[in-house]
Amino acid sequence: MNTQTLVENQWPYLLSLLPSDVDLEESARRTGALVRKRGVGSAEALLRLVFACALCDMPLRHTAAWAQVSGIASVSNVALLKRLRGSNEWLGYLLGRKLAERAPPPALSAAGLRVRLVDATCICHPGATGTNWRVHLGYDLKRGCIDHIELTDAKGGERLNRFTVSPGELVIGDRGYAHRPGLHSVARSGGVFVVRHNWHTVPLGGEFRLFEWLRDLPDAAARDAAVEIAADPKRKLPAMAVRVAALRKSEAAAELARRKIMKECSRKQRQPDPRSLEAAGYIIVITNDTEGRLSAAELLGLYRFRWQVELAFKRLKGLLHLGDLPTKDPPTARTYLYAKLLGALLLDDLTERFLDFSPWGYRLA
Repeated sequence: MNTQTLVENQWPYLLSLLPSDVDLEESARRTGALVRKRGVGSAEALLRLVFACALCDMPLRHTAAWAQVSGIASVSNVALLKRLRGSNEWLGYLLGRKLAERAPPPALSAAGLRVRLVDATCICHPGATGTNWRVHLGYDLKRGCIDHIELTDAKGGERLNRFTVSPGELVIGDRGYAHRPGLHSVARSGGVFVVRHNWHTVPLGGEFRLFEWLRDLPDAAARDAAVEIAADPKRKLPAMAVRVAALRKSEAAAELARRKIMKECSRKQRQPDPRSLEAAGYIIVITNDTEGRLSAAELLGLYRFRWQVELAFKRLKGLLHLGDLPTKDPPTARTYLYAKLLGALLLDDLTERFLDFSPWGYRLA
């Protein structure tokens, strides 16, 4: 989908996808994005300029010239940059309102649970050698849409207690979310987690011997066992009853995983832990579904769907260039990222409504 065509030629329709209860003028004034209308006559015009720069990746000079010719605004590229820099709070507000509109009540899904996939991706500004920003995303599996977005700096790590989990929700995350504080947070909220196990960060207590149990697994058959997560006295977290489910990988898949571990250890110039190499031969997840509403095969089958949130990130990066930041300035970078994420939600809605379009390209009231 050509975002530039949408912003240039189908702007009224794209604008109609914003929440109906949002007052653009009032919110832009309240957040300081449009206190003075010098050269930019309305909040709608400012939003269009932001989308042209961030969503369509137009250079500032190009955007300023296009706005002048189109009669949208009369600003220099320097003035436009100042407008972008002052719009991050406003774009964050609009993104929050759009997410609030989209977030549905808990719906029936696997075992009566609403399934949400969570993940994060790193963003870098020009010339950076490491992570500058991190986008945390929640993805509703049943509806196939993004229902949570949070933007943090590089210090904002992956953790489940970043998300608001309601009773009746099942949250699925990779091993980056295998930390005891986050797991306890989901359990206290009445939700259920299914997380890839990391034996480094989530030790299993009691007399259970994980690797001895794994070695006895049959080929191509999922098994589970009742265990408990060890207490964490430092954080004052008690032991938690959980289930561990595992499946032996094929030899080819296991060898590929071991090679990745060896490559990473070589890059960091350290010896690989033999236990990590052994664990690479299995898919291991843990869950607080101790009642057994989901079988071992169902738990591992649900975890398999986690790749869909990876595809969501790839769409954002590939189609909307989410990973490309043209600035190192934090306020301006936030404006760009919020605009791209808001645009992603609007385009999601546009895609959903496409099936309802009539042959002449729009719907009658």
